[in-house]
Amino acid sequence: MESKAGKGSGLGGDAEATLYEQAQAGDAESLNMLIGQHEGLVRLVVSRQWLAGLPEAEALQAGRHGLWRAVLGYDAQRGTAFSTYAYPAIMRYVWAAVQGEMRRRRREVPRAELGLYLSSSAGSAAGEQERAEIEQALGELVARLPQRLREVIVARYGLGGGEAQTLVQVGLQLGVCGERVRQLQQEGLVWLRQPAHSQEIRSLLARHTRQDYELAEQLAAAWRRRCHGR
Repeated sequence: MESKAGKGSGLGGDAEATLYEQAQAGDAESLNMLIGQHEGLVRLVVSRQWLAGLPEAEALQAGRHGLWRAVLGYDAQRGTAFSTYAYPAIMRYVWAAVQGEMRRRRREVPRAELGLYLSSSAGSAAGEQERAEIEQALGELVARLPQRLREVIVARYGLGGGEAQTLVQVGLQLGVCGERVRQLQQEGLVWLRQPAHSQEIRSLLARHTRQDYELAEQLAAAWRRRCHGR
């Protein structure tokens, strides 16, 4: 991602900033130019996402909508790279489209099953299915952790049907002190929260707001500061 507003566009910083101002003032040519320049960012975001059956063309269109909103809200004077500002906006719109696709698929029930679907137990069944999807996504996410971190997370939270264990209990199993287990637990949580790793479960839990991403980054930054301070 570029380090300043103009990098990667072929324009100087002042010219780039002027282009954003013109687009935000309603100049269609400037807006279209910026949208075209950053099409690659939209494709990058979409290529990294789990689309849950959403056609790529629809995901790209949703991403372009996010890009358009980012262009209109971007302030080049703040010094933040546009790609850094736009990435979460594009991601939010893509995931809104993914969630819409998931809801649509749930509504498309074969006619022969409509009676069962509309029965009094339908709400409960739907809730169980949703919980099962979340549990499956969580299991697949945790399975991608490095082995040491995975062992700590599984033991501490009682995943896989076991009981949650204390820091001391996990430390005895791994041959380390409880404080080291706590450090490994925090490292594992930082990894699990990273948007690049957690897109599927974030979509199921609707954790795709700008605040969600900022919180994940703040927690990761705090963890890194503690690591450097040791």
